[in-house]
Amino acid sequence: MNQQTIKGYDVIGDVHGHVHALEGLLCQMGYSHEHGHWRHPERKAIFVGDLVDRGTHQIATVQLTRAMVEAGTALMVIGNHEYNAVAWATPRPDFPGEFCRTHSDNKFKQHRAFLEQVVEGSALHQEFLDWFCTLPLWLEVELGRQKLRVVHACWDDPSMDILRPLLKPDLSLTREAVEITSIRDGAAYNALEVVLKGPEIWLQGIAYLDHSGKARHNARRRWWDAEALTLDAAALIPRDAVGPDGQPVPPLPHIEVEPMASRSNDIPVVVGHYWESPDELSVYSPLVTCVDHSLANKGPLVAYRWSGESRLIDANHVAYWVPHPNAEDVPDEGPDD
Repeated sequence: MNQQTIKGYDVIGDVHGHVHALEGLLCQMGYSHEHGHWRHPERKAIFVGDLVDRGTHQIATVQLTRAMVEAGTALMVIGNHEYNAVAWATPRPDFPGEFCRTHSDNKFKQHRAFLEQVVEGSALHQEFLDWFCTLPLWLEVELGRQKLRVVHACWDDPSMDILRPLLKPDLSLTREAVEITSIRDGAAYNALEVVLKGPEIWLQGIAYLDHSGKARHNARRRWWDAEALTLDAAALIPRDAVGPDGQPVPPLPHIEVEPMASRSNDIPVVVGHYWESPDELSVYSPLVTCVDHSLANKGPLVAYRWSGESRLIDANHVAYWVPHPNAEDVPDEGPDD
């Protein structure tokens, strides 16, 4: 399939080792397995990252996706979990014996499924890490005169300007990029946090429990909403969230927050990452939608089928529900740090 025959792109959400859900979604969208990889006669898949951690089929998930990318039937951007996998295995040049991602109990818990299945330190482990370092942090595709952007969590021009000099020309990671972006609270660290995890906003002393039970004093921010200029409008808190006392989170104060100039034009963006409700397949705005709908927590695997439209619409989401969720159940690995 050459670029001229492509009639659309299917942007697929966070898979997290649930390969059977991925195979089911591909079948549902008309892809078939031929000559060792999945393909569609007229469309190309784009993965938003986070293939790894959590699920029970880590190796098969990476192998399926990699085969598609290398065959030219898919593209992929790196997610925070692939970045974390690389940083976990990258020694810190300034502290011998330490790594760019701290080997704490909590971070090991998050990464355990991948490390155990590939066998940490094995040739396969290194092969996967090397491949992760070929993936761009963001990408832009074009159909006719219309463009689409894909990034794991947030399309933020200022953060991308900081990161770009550290990356390869194809926007993939260098060893230097991993080392510099792991220095906590540095400019590159903060920029990577925004692009791969999304901007956060302080809740003015209010806290809520995330999906793993950890108290959060910051919330993800609705960066796609230029009119969300007060804390209650800008903070993205799960609808059923409770505070550390087990009671519903109180209403956030209606106080002004600093505006965020994340996007500079009208090119639509598709992201993953945000653990959205399994039951609401709706766009964030006509220019931004999310395709992560909590597959790792018994939700569906979701894709957005883009065919060149300048405005994203709810109807172009497609969801595949795993018929027997318990078959791929794994314990939660803790907060997504």
